[in-house]
Amino acid sequence: MEVKVSWNGPAGMSFRAETGSGHLVNMDGAPEGGGHNLAPRPMEMVLLGTGGCTAYDVVLILKRSREDVRGCDVTLKAERAETDPKVFTKIHFHFTVTGRNLKEATVERAVNLSHDKYCSASIMLAKTAEITHSFEIVEG
Repeated sequence: MEVKVSWNGPAGMSFRAETGSGHLVNMDGAPEGGGHNLAPRPMEMVLLGTGGCTAYDVVLILKRSREDVRGCDVTLKAERAETDPKVFTKIHFHFTVTGRNLKEATVERAVNLSHDKYCSASIMLAKTAEITHSFEIVEG
């Protein structure tokens, strides 16, 4: 896996990232750090990627379990250290899984498997952060 991140120039602190799969993503810093608040912060991108990684796992596990999953949202709330390096110290994942007749035990198993075995991003972040998770099931 390879990505390329390029600074957009001296007018601020924005960056253009190109993924190995050919997609472009913009990032920008906070105004107090010289950015213009035109795109997500790099550390927000870390959380976004982690959320995508774990949601992908949960949906895939539920589909393979033959559950009628119709939607999966995950909200991540994180705390960071106050001094450099400002690593994540706590991250809570809250899943809202929508489907028809979803079994609570199967959803719980999917969330646990993602966090304990499959989600590379959350497992990596668990090296510095206390990871917690919760879920709710919505019929639909």
